[in-house]
Amino acid sequence: MDTALYGIPILGIVFQIAGYLIAVLPTAAPTILAAATPLGFGALCGVVCERSGIVNIGIEGTMLTAAFTGWIVAIAAVAILGPMDPGPLGITPALLIGLVAAILSAVAVSLLHAWLSISLRVDQIISGTIINIAAIGITGYLNNVISAASPTSAGQFNKIEPPSGLTDLPVVGWLFDAILNQGPITISLLVCVVVFQVLLFRSRWGLRTRAVGEHPKAAETVGIDVIRLRYRNVLIGGAFAGLGGAFLSMELSNSFQSDGVAGRGFIALAAMIVGRWTPIGAFGAALFFSLFLTLGQTINFLPPGGDLGVIVAAIPAQVFSALPYIATIVVLTGLIGRSIPPAADGRPYEREATA
Repeated sequence: MDTALYGIPILGIVFQIAGYLIAVLPTAAPTILAAATPLGFGALCGVVCERSGIVNIGIEGTMLTAAFTGWIVAIAAVAILGPMDPGPLGITPALLIGLVAAILSAVAVSLLHAWLSISLRVDQIISGTIINIAAIGITGYLNNVISAASPTSAGQFNKIEPPSGLTDLPVVGWLFDAILNQGPITISLLVCVVVFQVLLFRSRWGLRTRAVGEHPKAAETVGIDVIRLRYRNVLIGGAFAGLGGAFLSMELSNSFQSDGVAGRGFIALAAMIVGRWTPIGAFGAALFFSLFLTLGQTINFLPPGGDLGVIVAAIPAQVFSALPYIATIVVLTGLIGRSIPPAADGRPYEREATA
């Protein structure tokens, strides 16, 4: 049956690709989930901001700031506290201090965006663009200066080693391996997605957040402080973006790269749109995009056979690097007019009393 399907012109290649992806999924699943971590946290940042009526395209710059701050603060903590033996999951006091610093730096950047967007009512796209440009310039300069001193790494968070009793189970063992064979920041993403989904649609805070994002004037008339809630939610979004940035320099690796975020903040925004501004939907879209982020790596380690292997071998590596961005454009193009944001998204709010 497989041979007959694979032999169909053009469509046969599509079937071969689908068969290959299904075959390698159990092996590649841990890598795909890890690659989805910064996308997932960035998408959660976008969801909490836009559900409140604030467009935040500064996620890229916020994550970059957090990645740099967490890395350099952890190194400074090692210099002050001295080297320490890592505990479970590679956790050390220096890494924890760096993680907290990464989150706080992202919250500080988000506070700037909130002040410009909410208090000064600056165009929210321009505010986010300013943050992205400033973050790239400042972290790039500081990285060049600090790299000249060749600072010692502070280490990184390690993965959990899942029990073989779970990973060896038939049918579902690979799923346990994908979820449990991760570091603490990735595990925290799974928890955040579930908790955020419940809170957004089953709590008083979630109801108020959705009301402010849809009809802020109506929300104000029933006693909701729109300005305060928007500030609070943008800062919460900053904490999410901070975790995504910290993952890149403290769990995925133990170093900072000036281009380490590499457009993930924008892909996270696409995941938010594809997921229709819901935490679980955005996380699912992040997994979809991370499949393309890791496809080149997967093919290198597990090359396909047959005609598909010959075709893939002839494709330049740069094509695989561009795949996630191509997929983003294609998916968003297909959703134009069908994915509707909150009604007040991106609209500055001014209280009636001061209008």
